[in-house]
Amino acid sequence: MNTHEQWQEMAKGLSFAKQAFINGDFCDAIAKQTFDCISPRDGQRLCQISACDETDVDLAVKAARDSFQSGVWRDLNAKERKKTLLKLAELMQQHIQELALLDSLDMGMTISDSYLGNVPGAIECVQWYAELADKLYDEVAPTSKDAVARIYRVPVGVVAAVTPWNYPLLIACWKIAPALAVGNSVILKPAEQASLSVLKLAQLAKEAGIPDGVFNVVPGLGDVAGKALGLHKSVDALAFTGSSAVGGLYMQYAGQSNLKRVSLECGGKTPNIVLADCQDLDKAAAAVVQGAFANQGQICNAGSRLIVDQGVKEALIQKMTVLAKEYQALDPLDPDAKIGCLASAAHSKKVQQYVNLGIAQGASPLLNVENAGENDTTGQASCYFSPQIFDQVEATMAISHEEIFGPVLSVITVSSIDQAIEVANSTPYALGAAIWSSSYQTFEYVANAVEAGVVWHNCHDHGDISSPVGGFKQSGFGRDKSIHAFDKYVEYKTYWVNLK
Repeated sequence: MNTHEQWQEMAKGLSFAKQAFINGDFCDAIAKQTFDCISPRDGQRLCQISACDETDVDLAVKAARDSFQSGVWRDLNAKERKKTLLKLAELMQQHIQELALLDSLDMGMTISDSYLGNVPGAIECVQWYAELADKLYDEVAPTSKDAVARIYRVPVGVVAAVTPWNYPLLIACWKIAPALAVGNSVILKPAEQASLSVLKLAQLAKEAGIPDGVFNVVPGLGDVAGKALGLHKSVDALAFTGSSAVGGLYMQYAGQSNLKRVSLECGGKTPNIVLADCQDLDKAAAAVVQGAFANQGQICNAGSRLIVDQGVKEALIQKMTVLAKEYQALDPLDPDAKIGCLASAAHSKKVQQYVNLGIAQGASPLLNVENAGENDTTGQASCYFSPQIFDQVEATMAISHEEIFGPVLSVITVSSIDQAIEVANSTPYALGAAIWSSSYQTFEYVANAVEAGVVWHNCHDHGDISSPVGGFKQSGFGRDKSIHAFDKYVEYKTYWVNLK
C-alpha cells in the first residue's frame, strides 16, 4: 500500500477519460454540453465530462442494437466471450491503482477501501462471470416420451445499466459483467457524481477486444441521459441501482415506452438487531459502528438503525461511543483514514438537514452534531462530515425510517424479540438485516419474521460474489451477484418437439 504522499503524487499525474464512449470511440456529446467533475476531497474541478442527451443516447442504443443484431458478440462462442472478459479483468488489475484513485478523487471513498475492496471486488466480478460464461447448461423438461422440450437461455438484447456514485466501479461491474457474459450489448449510464472510473473501464474494454458497439458509456445527468434510456423503445432491459424514488421513475418510463424489463436495487434502512442474549458485545459494537459509518454511510446496506434490547443497551452504547471516535473524516487519499468525505457538498447539506431534524424531533445526539465547517476552496458545506449517533429515537422519526445515506446511526430501544421484529419491519425498505444472538434458534425465528433480502447472523454486510444481494418492498427486485443475476439479462426460450 502506498503512503499518503505517494497517493497524492500519483493523483497529480492522472489523466481523465471524459468523453462519451459510443460504438468503440470516445466522442464529445453532439450538443457539446459538459458538466463539471468536482472532487469532494478539496472542491477542485477535476475535469469537464461530456453531458449526453437524448441524441447521444439514441446513437449509443443504435450502436448496441446493431452490434447485437450482427451477432459479433452474441453469437461468439461462449469460450471466446470468456477469454475477452478475462482479458478485461487482467487489464483492470494492471490499472488497479489508477482505478482506485479515480473513485477516491471522484466521490470521496477512502483509498484503502477503494484499493483493497472496491476495485478488487470489481475485478473479481468480471472474472467470476467470465468463468461462468461457458458453464451455463440449458435444460430438458421432464415431458412425456412422445415430446422433447428444450429450454434455452438467450440474451435479452440491448441492456441499459444505470449505476450510482457510492461504489462506482464495483456496482457497474455487477451489472455489465453478467449482461456481457451471456451475449448482450450494453449501454452504461454512470452517476454524474462519479463517472471517471467507468469511462476508464470503457477504454480497457476496447483494449481487451470487446467489439465496437457492444459496450457503450453515456455520461450525463440522470433526468436527461438516464431518462432517455428509460424511455427508449429499443432498450430491452434496464438495471438500476439508486434511490427508490428514481427506481419508481424507471418503472414509469418502462410503462410509457415498450414495457422493457426493469430490475431495481434501491434504498435500504438496514437494522442491526442486538438481542438480550448477545454474548459478544465488543464484536457487535465494532460491527455496528463499522456498518453505520463505512464509506461515510453511503452504502445501501448501511446499518443505519441499531435496534437494541434495553438489557444490553447501556453497555453496548458505551463501547460504541469509544469506537466511533476513531471514525474521523480525513483526506480520502490518507491510507489511515477510516472514512473520507461525502460525495458532494449538496449531499453533505442534505445529511446535515437530517441531523438537524433528528434533534428537532427529540432524538438525543451522543456525538458532536457539527460537520467540519466550510469548504476552503468553494465556500460550500464541507464534504468532511462527522459521524453521529442518536439515542432516544422513536420508530416514527424521520431519521429512523428514511434513508439518509450518510454517517448517521439511530438507536431504538426495545424490550422483547417481537418488538424488535416489529420495529425492524416498520420502514418501507427490506434490503438487509443483521441479528445478534447467541442462540441459532432465536436467529432462525427472527430471520423468518424480518423482511429483508439478506439476513446476517452475528455479523453485518458480509458476502461473496457467489451470494446474491437485493431486497423487496421499496428496496426493489431482482438480484445482483451470484448466478441469479443472469435472470435479469436472459430470456428463456422453449423448443417443443413433437415425437408422436
